Amino acid sequence: MLSEPQRPQRNDEIELFDLIQGVWRQKLWVGLVAAPIVAAGVAYALLATPVYEAKLFVEPPTQNDIAQLNFGRGGDSGLAPITVKEVYETHLQALQSESVRNKFFRDVYFPSVSEERRNGSRNGLYSDFNKVLTVAPAGKGSSTRYAVTVAVSDPQQAAKWVVAFNELAAESAKREMLESNRSDMLIKADNLQNQIDGAQRSARKEREDRITQLKEALAVAKSVGLEKPPLIAEPLSAQVSAAMGGSLTYMRGSKALEAEIATLEARASDEPFIEGLRPRQEKVTFYRELKLDPSVIQVFEQDGAVEVPDQPIKPKKSLIVLLSLVLGLGAGFVVAVAKDLWSRRGASVR
Repeated sequence: MLSEPQRPQRNDEIELFDLIQGVWRQKLWVGLVAAPIVAAGVAYALLATPVYEAKLFVEPPTQNDIAQLNFGRGGDSGLAPITVKEVYETHLQALQSESVRNKFFRDVYFPSVSEERRNGSRNGLYSDFNKVLTVAPAGKGSSTRYAVTVAVSDPQQAAKWVVAFNELAAESAKREMLESNRSDMLIKADNLQNQIDGAQRSARKEREDRITQLKEALAVAKSVGLEKPPLIAEPLSAQVSAAMGGSLTYMRGSKALEAEIATLEARASDEPFIEGLRPRQEKVTFYRELKLDPSVIQVFEQDGAVEVPDQPIKPKKSLIVLLSLVLGLGAGFVVAVAKDLWSRRGASVR
């Protein structure tokens, strides 16, 4: 019985087999090369300073949180109500403003670093600080929810700093909103006061004009010797009395005209005769003396509590050890192959 012919081995199978055999012959070199690399990776994973990350999430405030800012606004006041969006945008601007960040850097971050680092480059230190504290939208699909993040080596410090920075930004935003609101109130009061002053000037001019008219009528009444209104038959009395104005004012008689002139000239103030004056004066007082309580105004809502982190975000020890192992074995494999090829070439030459 004829045996089946053996299939010839492929060259690539032979070469792979030789390669594996060569690496096995030089396995000591694999260990010698891989060991220090793996050891360095393990040492770094164990000795590197851990970094802990704390986050604080902010969202827009509620309408009740900003209710005081809308005292005296809306309706017929001419002042548009302040919206939740306006207030929250002011807070977000403060969170991302350089002034707030610089103040936190000067007052909190800078004193916390070592004296050696403080004596170094301040620009470099500020660059490091910008990596430590970040503000960004909380998720790709979120347009209003933002996260304030602090990543440092002390978990307690990370939690404190994230709260402190947000409070610093909130104080800045609240102060800006209160100052803007106060400015609106004073402008409104000034406009009302201008209206009042104009009404008072107008009333004074009208009184002066009235006195001039009465004096001319008095002169006419005296020239015709009319001291009292003439006696008129009953059917015409109402019509003539109604017509005693303008050019016929003199018909009231000189005594009545003199009495009215004296009264108008002796008037101390025209305010009681200005329609709607008192309500406007009350509004001026309201807008000038309006005091808001900052403690009941909130420019943001915090989403959840800030937890002290209990697990570092880096170094990732298992990943570092795995990468160092892969790198060490890879480098050892390359060295073993090279060493085996060199040994085989030396043997063939001999």
